[in-house]
Amino acid sequence: MPAFRVCLGVVCLIAVSTLAAQDRPLPDQPSFLQETRKHLQRDSTLQRSYVYVETRREQKLDKQGRTRDESVKVFESYPGLPGESRWERLISENGRPVPAEELAKQDRERQKKAAAMVQRLTEDAPKEHARQEREYQKARRERDEAVDDVFSVFDIRMIGRERIEQHDAIAFSLTPKPDAKPRTSEGREMKHFKVKAWVSEADYELVKLDAEAIDTLSYGLGMLARLHKGSQLSFLRRQVNGEVWLPAVVSYRGSARVGLLVTIRRGGTSEYSGYRKYSVETSSTVETPK
Repeated sequence: MPAFRVCLGVVCLIAVSTLAAQDRPLPDQPSFLQETRKHLQRDSTLQRSYVYVETRREQKLDKQGRTRDESVKVFESYPGLPGESRWERLISENGRPVPAEELAKQDRERQKKAAAMVQRLTEDAPKEHARQEREYQKARRERDEAVDDVFSVFDIRMIGRERIEQHDAIAFSLTPKPDAKPRTSEGREMKHFKVKAWVSEADYELVKLDAEAIDTLSYGLGMLARLHKGSQLSFLRRQVNGEVWLPAVVSYRGSARVGLLVTIRRGGTSEYSGYRKYSVETSSTVETPK
C-alpha cells in the first residue's frame, strides 16, 4: 500500500506539472523563431570537434513494410582533415569485429592523406591555408542559405507545448508554401515534405523533427530515382556534456523507384553515441555500444 501511494503521488505531480505547462501562454512566435534561427547550424559544423560512434542499421522491407533482412555496421567517426569531410573507421559489421589487419589498413590510408596534407603545407603553406579557408567559407555560405530556405519554403505555425525527453519544447508545424522559390538543393527538397518540429523552450535548440513526403520526389531529372509519397524521416538531438546539442538518432522508412523498373523498400536508423572531444588519444578510448 505505501508503494501504491508513492506511485499515485508521482502520477499526480506529473499531471499537475503537465497542466501547469499547458496553462502557460505560448511564447511570441516571431521572437521565438528569431532566436531559434540563430541556433540553427548544420550538425556537421557542430560535430567537427567531436569523436563519436555511429551504429547504422538498414532493413530491407517487403510490400507490407515488414523487415526481410537487416544489416548493422558500427563506425568510429573522426573530424576530417581541414577542408575535408569526416573520416569514418568501420569497426564492426553484423556483430563481428573488423579484423585487426583491416583496421590497420584503414589507418594506413588515413595516414597517407594526413601526410599529403602536411606535404602541401610544407611546399606552399599560404596556398594550402587559402584552400582550407575557401572550403570553410563555402560550407558556411551553403549552411546559411539552407537555413534561409527553411523560413522561405515553409509556412511555420506554433501549435503547442510538449514534453520531449525531459525538455519543455515548443511544437511547430511546417507546411510547404505553394509559391516558394528556394535557392538551394536542400530547399527544393523541402518543398516535398510536411514537417513537425520541436524546439527546446529553454535554449531554442531543435530537439526533434518528423518529416513525411507529401508527393513523389525525383532525383536525376526523374530518371535515376523517385522517392515515393509517404516516406518518413525522424531526427532526434540530445544535449552533450551540457554544452552542445548533437544528433542522437536518425531514422527513415519508405520506398523509392530506381531507374525505370526497380522499386526498393528500406528502413533504417543511425544512432550516435560516445561523443567525446577530439584529441590524439581519443582513437583508442571511444567505447563501442554493445
